[in-house]
Amino acid sequence: MAKGHRSQIKRERNAQKDTRPSAKLSYARVSVQKACFVLDAIRGKDVQTALGIVTYNPRYASTLIKKLLESAIANAENNNGMNVENLYVEECYANQAPTMKRIRPRAQGRAYRIEKRSSHITVVLNER
Repeated sequence: MAKGHRSQIKRERNAQKDTRPSAKLSYARVSVQKACFVLDAIRGKDVQTALGIVTYNPRYASTLIKKLLESAIANAENNNGMNVENLYVEECYANQAPTMKRIRPRAQGRAYRIEKRSSHITVVLNER
């Protein structure tokens, strides 16, 4: 437990905050495994190359990640005043979100479970 006045505690917490531009998509209706195929392709690339990769990638997750990447670029440009030509994808990852459980009727009165998985996708940029 931190000691001190509330404003001092908040000041210390904000000093530790990450200042890299990022964007996060919560509860995306795509599984972590499928999102990671696209994220692995753009990790470490500069933003222009990454945008080209996700634009022409046939996977459904690439459309979500393209919007997320454009949002992170806009955050870097407008909030942090960074130059777009120097940006690259430093981190990108997908974490598991809640799974929707559905029932599929089967033969002889049985019921099989269908799990509709979702994920939280995060893209973090940085300048070279």
